[in-house]
Amino acid sequence: MRIPFAHRPATAGTAPATGADTGGTPGADAGTGRGSGPASGTGSGRGSDAGTGPGRGRLRGLGRSGVAFLLGAPPALAFPEPGLWWWAYLALVPWLLLIRTAPDQRRAGLDGWCGGIGFMVAVHHWLLPSLHVFLLVIAALLGLLWLPWGRLVRAMLGGTPSPRRAAAALLVVPSGWLLVELVRSWQGLGGPWGLLGASQWQVPAALRLASVGGVWLVTLLVVAVNTAVALFLAVPPLRRTAVAGLLCCALLVGLGWWAGAPSWGSGTVRIAVVQPGPIGPPGLRFDRGEELTASLTGQRLDLVVWGESSVGMDLAARPDVTARVAALSRAVDAPLLVNVDARRSDRPGIFKSAILVGRDGATGARYDKMRLVPFGEYIPARPVLGWATAVGKAAGEDRRRGAAPVVMTLPEAPGPGPAGLRIGPLICFETAFPDMSRQLARDGADVLVAQSSTSTFQDSWAPAQHASLGALRAAETGRPVLHATLTGISAAYGPDGRPVGPRLGTGRSTTAVYALPLGGGPTLYERLGDWAVYGAFAVIVLVCLAGPGRRWGFRTPGRAPGGPRARTARGSAGRPGR
Repeated sequence: MRIPFAHRPATAGTAPATGADTGGTPGADAGTGRGSGPASGTGSGRGSDAGTGPGRGRLRGLGRSGVAFLLGAPPALAFPEPGLWWWAYLALVPWLLLIRTAPDQRRAGLDGWCGGIGFMVAVHHWLLPSLHVFLLVIAALLGLLWLPWGRLVRAMLGGTPSPRRAAAALLVVPSGWLLVELVRSWQGLGGPWGLLGASQWQVPAALRLASVGGVWLVTLLVVAVNTAVALFLAVPPLRRTAVAGLLCCALLVGLGWWAGAPSWGSGTVRIAVVQPGPIGPPGLRFDRGEELTASLTGQRLDLVVWGESSVGMDLAARPDVTARVAALSRAVDAPLLVNVDARRSDRPGIFKSAILVGRDGATGARYDKMRLVPFGEYIPARPVLGWATAVGKAAGEDRRRGAAPVVMTLPEAPGPGPAGLRIGPLICFETAFPDMSRQLARDGADVLVAQSSTSTFQDSWAPAQHASLGALRAAETGRPVLHATLTGISAAYGPDGRPVGPRLGTGRSTTAVYALPLGGGPTLYERLGDWAVYGAFAVIVLVCLAGPGRRWGFRTPGRAPGGPRARTARGSAGRPGR
């Protein structure tokens, strides 16, 4: 019985395998013109993509592309809402097994591309109501990032790897994936939404790793486990190597648990979230926020936070609105951090801004959002892609960007927080960027405050995914994080990334007060930064430099030059064809 993707030894009638160090065929590293391993079936050509004719080969190619597309999608189940965090450690295995059986590097790259498209569509499927068919265009473009990764997977896992190449694959394949995540994390390409490491936001051991090397180190761990499992299943002779790799992953988790132990401060801070819920236009939203805030009187608060776009008017141009917010500050005896989404009166354009308002009015502390959502808040290359407004809910006018991050010092309040408490505001999907929260922490922020709104995607996985990002940012920086939204999900996390207090679900119109413990010092990630990314980049550079050299064992499996195709009669191993 034939086992899909499993390694099979070379059949009689083919040249003996020469090992990975000399570069074999796609299927078995043999010295024949066509391999007899899983990549190419038997010597008669059955099981290969070549098929028995042009039409059949083309059909098989399309079918394989469809399978690759489907196999790229399962990792999405590890993220909220399903939240199957454990699935992340197995979700890539079928995709890896498919790529390693590719008959050549071209097909491996195509498998990587198609799987990348499936991954991007699955992780961002909730954007379909807004982007429509344009989501497929974006997924196809970003999926190209996985094309070289597919080639890398086949180069490291294809055929029968030598023990040296198999051991290297446990580091090289995750490093390649991490560089894909790094490139697509650029804000102009959509930002770091759906990083594999972010699926582990509720796993304490993973949060400890994040405090050591950021979400990037967690991603490396997840992909390394997938690679080891794929090697264990596909190449039985190398199961010891795969098990050794899994033990190394377990050791990494243990070291992370020890090195990433959180440092706790001596105080707490009481911050209230006002979540008005999906109640209609901005005017009604403001009125409801005003009503809910007034109910917080006597709570001994340090700060009250409203969600993104909670105020639809420029406060500088509307002193009456500013006076109403200042009156609320006096009533609850705490400053308010509101979010203004409006055209500014002192400069051209629309800005999204976090503005601190005290008992006497605006304090002057203001942060303008720096990283905007592509298509949602601006259209990249609008002269070329402006047609996106006709097929979806793309931005009709580009928002303007802020110039720099801002750390705000709060006026003294009766709450338990220390005098001169400093907060670092983030707006919307800026919480997806590890470097932004790290910079705020390095600038002295005691608490990170995120103002968000996912009301457009209320009934999708987006609110839960967005809220989960606060756990990673808290663990990375050792600072408590508050995630305040208009319509849910609002949540808070301590310096170790674990949830604190109630979680306000979508659709709720309410308030919540969070007593957040303060952190006691910088984490290793805050001090060292993205060292895991630099390490992954160094690994890939070394592999690219060493790849052509046979002595390293990294040579890509490929067809042996000039070797005639071995033929058998009716698939018999003992009767050579004529």
